[in-house]
Amino acid sequence: MAYHPNLDPELRAVLDRTPLPAVDLSAMTMEDVAGIRAEVHAVAAAVPRPDSGVTIEDRHVPGPEGAPDVRLRVHRPAAGPEEARPCLYWIHGGGMMVGTPEMDDAFLAEYVERLGCVVVAVDYRLAPEHPDPAPVEDCYAGLVWTAASAAELGVDPGRLAVGGASAGGGLAAGTVLLARDRGGPAVAFQLLICPMLDDRNVTPSSHEFADAVVWNRDANLFGWRALLGDRAGGDDVSPYAAPARAGDLAGLPPAFVDVGELEVFRDEDVDYAMRLVRAGVSTELHLYPGAFHGFDMMAPDTALGVRARQTRIAALGRALRC
Repeated sequence: MAYHPNLDPELRAVLDRTPLPAVDLSAMTMEDVAGIRAEVHAVAAAVPRPDSGVTIEDRHVPGPEGAPDVRLRVHRPAAGPEEARPCLYWIHGGGMMVGTPEMDDAFLAEYVERLGCVVVAVDYRLAPEHPDPAPVEDCYAGLVWTAASAAELGVDPGRLAVGGASAGGGLAAGTVLLARDRGGPAVAFQLLICPMLDDRNVTPSSHEFADAVVWNRDANLFGWRALLGDRAGGDDVSPYAAPARAGDLAGLPPAFVDVGELEVFRDEDVDYAMRLVRAGVSTELHLYPGAFHGFDMMAPDTALGVRARQTRIAALGRALRC
């Protein structure tokens, strides 16, 4: 593919060394999802566990009413003071269709080690087998359990953040909206990394990046169809599934939003951040020049990748008083 002229030179060099395979997402069908998921999960399973001072334990907790239990992956410092720690409740990405908490083990280890926090990562049900509202309801059920089990987990319920990346960022925003509207757990902060927020796909950036690194317009349309079926882009879509549709953002916790300049989600993320500000929600927004979707995961050692990780960790540390 031809790269965008604004692509950061260091990111371009990474792509030149390790080019992405060409995938015709416009021709993908729902039947293809299982194969793609198996490939992604096999790659994730082959990645060695991080060599860090972090212990990991899987827990199974009650899911939504009438639904299966939800698996939570609890990351905690292996040693240190026994006082109640801040907690990040984390939701993985994957276009609503793929992904496991294990994919983010190394990513989350940095948060645990740098901030001394506990991270609880949720394994939610995936579309299209489990369409909306299953994913966000699983995420909410796990959050409810986490808050209720704060003493057991050794966390401070007053320092509980919800975060996620890409589809996980969208689910994080939806979970926080549910917590507000249901009078659920008190969330101190929301960490929204390049979040997938709007099924309507009508922003300029959603049209601009028909050809893009990692996640283009066709992929985004397909992901939303997997989650919402024929409702995608129509009038009957819940704001908990597509948070950009929420009419009222007042009363939400302080937020951090970041996104790359060269990605489908750019405009919906910037718009959401500005709507949060106008609703009286203290919000930090970062737009990374020359960056594509997931740049920090593909090129973590580049200047932009390092800056993005450090900025997020610093913002979370300030919010949770780490």
